[in-house]
Amino acid sequence: MKLIESGRARMVSFSKRKKVLFQDANKFATQTGADVGVMLFTPSEKLCSYGSTSIEEIIDKFLKVKQKDRKRDYAEGKSNDFEALEDLHKELQAWNEKDKKKNTKA
Repeated sequence: MKLIESGRARMVSFSKRKKVLFQDANKFATQTGADVGVMLFTPSEKLCSYGSTSIEEIIDKFLKVKQKDRKRDYAEGKSNDFEALEDLHKELQAWNEKDKKKNTKA
């Protein structure tokens, strides 16, 4: 597999594949009852996300579980780094706030 050279063709492929990915995530969540979240950043760094509930709720749930794991691992002398995901969560929250403010002004 390699990068699609044409920017236009790459964006068309991204759009089609994103649609299929989100449909598959929805189908998985519906059939299994699982909470499913998918986050993508376009080549131009626009955020696209799908959540069977809300992506924020899924991230919060994930971080709570990982925090418990980290506390347990710390107590057992193991290290478990999820700071990058926590930073991403904060960035997503900031992006949502920025988007809300932008939509309020419109």
